[in-house]
Amino acid sequence: MSRNSSETIPTGIKDVTKIEEVELEEKDVQDSSGDSYAPTDGGWDAWGTVFGTTLVSFGTFGFVNAFGAFSDYYNEQYLTSYSATLISMIGAVQVFILYLFAGTAGAVFDSIGPRYLVPASGVVVVFSLFMLSLTKPGHIYQQFLSQSVLFSLGATFSFFPSMGLMAHWFKSKIPYAIGCLASGASVGGIVIPIMISKLIPRIGFAFITLACFAVGTMTIKQHPCYLFLVLGCWFTVFAVFNPFFYVDLSAEVANPSSNVNGYYLSILCAASIFGRVSPGLIAGKVGRFNILYISTLISSILILALWYTSFAQENLIAFAALYGMFSGPFFSVTPSCVAEISPIERVGARIGGTYAFMASATLAGTPISGLFIKEQTRDNFDKLILFSGIMSLVGTALLLVSRIIRNRNLFAVA
Repeated sequence: MSRNSSETIPTGIKDVTKIEEVELEEKDVQDSSGDSYAPTDGGWDAWGTVFGTTLVSFGTFGFVNAFGAFSDYYNEQYLTSYSATLISMIGAVQVFILYLFAGTAGAVFDSIGPRYLVPASGVVVVFSLFMLSLTKPGHIYQQFLSQSVLFSLGATFSFFPSMGLMAHWFKSKIPYAIGCLASGASVGGIVIPIMISKLIPRIGFAFITLACFAVGTMTIKQHPCYLFLVLGCWFTVFAVFNPFFYVDLSAEVANPSSNVNGYYLSILCAASIFGRVSPGLIAGKVGRFNILYISTLISSILILALWYTSFAQENLIAFAALYGMFSGPFFSVTPSCVAEISPIERVGARIGGTYAFMASATLAGTPISGLFIKEQTRDNFDKLILFSGIMSLVGTALLLVSRIIRNRNLFAVA
């Protein structure tokens, strides 16, 4: 009598086999949807970043390592009327300031990334070296200001973030990558003393450092999801408060005798409670980034389709209620989106840095919008509303880019 295979396998073994199959399936799913922002431990972008940060290291900490040569030059030719101890303080203060602001530099890097931080740092460093080349003999305060203070303030915002950037690209090879970066400072300690006698009387080291930062700016890269998220939030927050500030005023201009005037903001804020709380109930099934960009898109459409088109009482009530509901997720979901793409030890700094970056938009957004209504007329309010809608749509587009970078499948939970 024939038996099928399932009858020949004991129940316990079948259960174990099923468990193993499930585990393998889960592993396959995890592998197929793995974090595209995990360190690659190699590749053109990774090693290009190492190359760029090594040049930045040469142009920043290389000067610190080479200070002994500067000290000799100052003692023997340039600052002969000052003691060796006071001259050595130029280098000591230089290192002190470089280290003192390392934590601040790391927090700023977590907020805005290297794309703007590295070139901005380079501008300060190059400018300080130009100033150093213009100093006069016997005026030691000029060395302190240019070499100790200004140079170090610039250098710390590129050197230490460069070290942190290695963790974005490398995992098992991170010690080797950081070693390569640090070697740039050692090369600076070799090359710079040799060049001192040739370059100090002419142009200083500014052009060499400028070249290092220029190449570094082009080769240093970071996974851009966070960058687009922050930029999207900046443009969104530029406009998101305008209905809060101006919806009641627009109603007063359009319907001065309406008994609903003064209550539109209350309606908006009441609906916003639901808009801020409800995303937490569905974020796990829908995705945080999906909620963020979709709700911001709907908010933008509401500004243009409801507030812009009519100031009728019924229209403004509908706008206030719907806008409060769909703008709410921006305030509650943004921190969780930042946390989702940040290492656990950097979540606090990243969230704080994100809101610090958005601060300029909150300061400028509503006052600039208010310029449109110096004369409170319907036409001027239309300009304000149109400006708000456009800024909100730009923010939406950038948030969508961050969502696509996060996961290119628009129907995926992300």
